[in-house]
Amino acid sequence: MKFPASVLPSVFLFVAEMTAALYLSSTYRTGGDRMWQVLTLLFSLLPCAMVQLTLLFVHRDLSRDRPLVLLLHLLQLGPLFRCFEAFWIYFQSDQSEEPYVSITRKRQIPKNGLSEEIEKEVGQAEGKLFTHRSAFSRASVIQAFLGSAPQLTLQLYISVLEQDVSVGRSFLMTLSLLSIVYGALRCNILAIKIKYDEYEVNVKPLAYICIFFWRSFEIATRVIVLVLFTSVLKTWVVIVILFNFFSFFLFPWVLFWFSGSPFPENIEKALSRVGTTIVLCFLTLLYAGINMFCWSAVQLKINNPELISKSPNWYHLLVYYTVRLIENAILLLLWYFFKTDVYMYVCAPLLILQLLIGYCAAILFMLVFYQFFHPCKKLFSTSFSEGFQMWLRCACCFHRQQKSCESVEKTDVKSSKSRDETPSSSKISTDPSHNFTADELSSA
Repeated sequence: MKFPASVLPSVFLFVAEMTAALYLSSTYRTGGDRMWQVLTLLFSLLPCAMVQLTLLFVHRDLSRDRPLVLLLHLLQLGPLFRCFEAFWIYFQSDQSEEPYVSITRKRQIPKNGLSEEIEKEVGQAEGKLFTHRSAFSRASVIQAFLGSAPQLTLQLYISVLEQDVSVGRSFLMTLSLLSIVYGALRCNILAIKIKYDEYEVNVKPLAYICIFFWRSFEIATRVIVLVLFTSVLKTWVVIVILFNFFSFFLFPWVLFWFSGSPFPENIEKALSRVGTTIVLCFLTLLYAGINMFCWSAVQLKINNPELISKSPNWYHLLVYYTVRLIENAILLLLWYFFKTDVYMYVCAPLLILQLLIGYCAAILFMLVFYQFFHPCKKLFSTSFSEGFQMWLRCACCFHRQQKSCESVEKTDVKSSKSRDETPSSSKISTDPSHNFTADELSSA
């Protein structure tokens, strides 16, 4: 049975970030900054409540008679109880015999072109631990992008305005950044396991390290760009954020509407049509929140029973990072032209160059991950290097065809000119009437 190690980072980041936010809000209250206090509490308590609802929903505690568990979740102590329960199940699993065992079949990643199917017995204890790990993974994603990401943006914005970074604020920003990176990492792993559900997926430590650097550079540069733009153009940043948010929020619904598929009814049997709509709206809200700061690694598909498209999304990946890089560059240029005296001692061109290089470094680590460390790279039809080589060949062929077309057009133009000149001269030389002048005609 696998040790539930992934539960510990989720619980630690949840408790540490909540404690740091409460302490920082108390300092804002002491200093008389009521607005910063309210926003800090909002970005810590709202995702905390959503995490409690997620844990209840995944474990289906609302349909069971467990009043103590519901009370602990109301007191915002649900993650601590779930962590204790997961480790209690793990340490008690060897002492009791399993009354019921199910069999699962998974295929191995192909080696030398061969893929074997492995049967594995799964007991009740292991099934419960799997549910706990899955619930904490989803809770980490919610905590990261609906709480930690806005919290990090807010505290960095306050630091820029006050031109000071206190110890409490720096500690909270560090925890928020770690929470976002960990949530993005869990999102990557969840996407891989959902897309390749029939295979036994084993993620190596180097893959985790590569994802960590990829997400760290991507999220840090994105947050800094948004904060810099917000500090000089407060009104326009609302338009930028709303446009980004509603674009990603409405995109799955637009695809669902154009597909003509019926409304999904099999998400959860106990849910009514209204409850299913609320769950789908929450999922699209989370999907938009993730894509606001980084690539979500999945494509939400409402008409799919699993709600996630399993087809390759290389085109969406390319479009996302290209558009995001252009957007970051435009926002930085606008900040450069409208920057205030707050940035008097900041070398603006160097900062812009560092941020753009940082985002390009994130793209580089992403390419390295998909090329070398992806656990299912042997299942890819084409790798990134092969795709890039094919793109170069297509570009070269297109350039050669364009040059050949231009040369053919030039030769056609020259030949047409020579044809036009040749008959006109022949007409003049052959027609005898044209050899006479006007005086000769009059004398004649």
